[in-house]
Amino acid sequence: MSINFSPCVVIPCYNHGAMMAGVLSRLSPFALPCFIVDDGSDSATQRQLEALANGNQNVQLIHLPQNAGKGAAVVHGLTMAAQHGFTHAVQVDADGQHAIEDIPALLALAQQYPDDLISGAPIYDDSIPRSRLYGRWITHVWVWIETLSLQLKDSMCGFRVYPIAPTLRLANQVTLGKRMDFDTEVMVRLYWQGHNSHFVPTRVTYPEDGLSHFDAFKDNVRISCMHTRLFFGMLPRLPALLLRQRHTQHWAKQQEVSGLWGMRIMLKVWQYLGRNAFSVLLWPVVAVYWLLARRARAASQQWLNRVKTRLAEQHRPVPPRLNSYFHFLRFSQSMLDKIASWRGELQPGKQIQFAPGAQEHLDLTSPQGQLLLASHLGDVEVCRALAQLQGDKTINALVFHENAQRFKQIMEEMAPQAGLNLIPVNDIGPETAMLLKEKLDQGEWVAIVGDRLAVNPQRGDWRVTWSQFMGHPAPFPQGPFILASILRCPVFLLFALSQHGQLCIHCEPFANPLLLPRGNRQQALQQTIDRYAERLEHYALMSPLDWFNFFDFWRLPDADDKE
Repeated sequence: MSINFSPCVVIPCYNHGAMMAGVLSRLSPFALPCFIVDDGSDSATQRQLEALANGNQNVQLIHLPQNAGKGAAVVHGLTMAAQHGFTHAVQVDADGQHAIEDIPALLALAQQYPDDLISGAPIYDDSIPRSRLYGRWITHVWVWIETLSLQLKDSMCGFRVYPIAPTLRLANQVTLGKRMDFDTEVMVRLYWQGHNSHFVPTRVTYPEDGLSHFDAFKDNVRISCMHTRLFFGMLPRLPALLLRQRHTQHWAKQQEVSGLWGMRIMLKVWQYLGRNAFSVLLWPVVAVYWLLARRARAASQQWLNRVKTRLAEQHRPVPPRLNSYFHFLRFSQSMLDKIASWRGELQPGKQIQFAPGAQEHLDLTSPQGQLLLASHLGDVEVCRALAQLQGDKTINALVFHENAQRFKQIMEEMAPQAGLNLIPVNDIGPETAMLLKEKLDQGEWVAIVGDRLAVNPQRGDWRVTWSQFMGHPAPFPQGPFILASILRCPVFLLFALSQHGQLCIHCEPFANPLLLPRGNRQQALQQTIDRYAERLEHYALMSPLDWFNFFDFWRLPDADDKE
C-alpha cells in the first residue's frame, strides 16, 4: 500500500469539445483534479474547453500549439500532473466511450499496486466496429509474443491509471509512439521494466455520433511498425523474460484462471474471424506457449523420443514434423476441432472420415446403450459429430477434470444443441455407476477415458494397474474398467486421429460385456488393462502428435504437484 497516493485525471482532447461537458459531468462525483490537454484542436473546440475550464476550479487546461497525437498529449498531461505533486493519473478518453463510473475500482487497484499500470479490460456491446475488433485481436497476439506472457489481457484500452513517475522515466528513456500506437507500447515497455498490469472489466461503447480520429491506413501502419520495434526489442530481453516466467504462474495455470471468460472469447473470435483466420493466429501464440511451458515441453520431448524408439524397433518410418513445437500446434488445432464440434461444423463425410469397419460398430440406431472407451489420444470431441448421425442420440462424456464444470457451463450457454452431455466427476463411486446405468438403460451412450487418473486422490491411494506402454511400465486407472464391468454393456474402443488432413474415426469392439470374475478379479483386470494399453500404443504410433497427455505419463503424480 502506498503511503503517498495522490490521483488526478488526464484527458487528451482533439476536437471533442462537444462531448467534454458530459465527460466532466460524469467525473464530478469523484472530485478529482483534472488536466485537459488540448491537442491542437480547432478554434470552436478551444472556446468550448476554455469555457469549461473557467467554470470549474478542478479543471486545468493545457494547450498544445498543434496536433501532436494522443500519446504526446498524455505525456504532457502526466508531466503537468507530476509538477503539481500527483502520483497517479487516470487517463480518460474525451469521446465518452468509457464507463467513468468504474474509476473507484481502478483507483483501488492502483493503491494496492502503486508501481503497476491499472487498465480497463473492455466489455464491448454491438456498437464496436468489426474491423476494430479484429485489429484488437491481432494486437493481443503480438503483445503476448512481445512479453512472452498472457498477463496483458488488453493493451489498447485508453481507460487506465498510470503510475506517473515510472511512466515519465520510461518516456525520457525511449521514444514512445505518439498516436494510436502509444497505449500498447507504453504498457509493453512498462512490463519489460518490471511493472505489471492489472485489469478491471469495464464496459466500452462507441457512441453513434462519436468522432473517431483513427486513420485506417496511417494508424495501422504505425501499429505495425510499433509491433516490429517491440518484437525486435523483445529478442535481447528474451532470457530475462523467460527467467521472469519462472517466478510467475505456469502458462497452463494462467489459462485456467481465465476460465469461462477465455472460453467465451475463443468462441467469439471464431464467430467473427472463422477457423482459417484463427488458425493463422495460432502459430505465434503456440510459439509463446512452447517457450514458456517448460514441463509440458519436456513431457512432449520424452513422448516423441519414445515414439521414435518404438518405430525404430518395428522398422517403421518416422513421420515428418515429429517435434515438440508441432506437437503443441496439433494440440491447439484439436482445440479448434472442439469449437467446431460445439458449433456443429464437424460433419461426417466432410471433415470426418471412418476407418474400415468403424461405422458399422458405431450403430447409433441401436436402442441398446453402449460404452465408448476413449483416451487423450486424438479428438474426443468427435463424439459431438457422432451424435449428429442420429439426431436424438445423446452421448454422455464422463470427464475427470477439475475444470470440466466450466466446459459444461459454456457448452450449455453457447452450444445447447451439442448432443454431448458432460458429466464432471472426481472419482467413480456407486452414485456414478447408478447414474450411468440409468442412461444406458434409456439407450444413451457413455464415453469415458481410460488413460487419465482422477484429479485429487489422497497420497498413496492411487488405484492403478501398471502395464507396459511404449516399452515402459505406466500407471493406468482401474476405475473406468471396473465401471465398464459393472454396467454390463457393450464396450468399444474409440479414437479420432488426424490423418491426411482429416479426422479419421477408428472404432473396434473391446468387450461385450467386460467381465471381471470375483475369483480372479485382479488377474482379469490386469489382462484387460494390458489389452487397452496395447491398443492405445497401436493407435498412438499411427498418429503420434495426437497424444495430448503433456506430463510424465510413466510416473504417478505427486499429490502436491503444482503443474
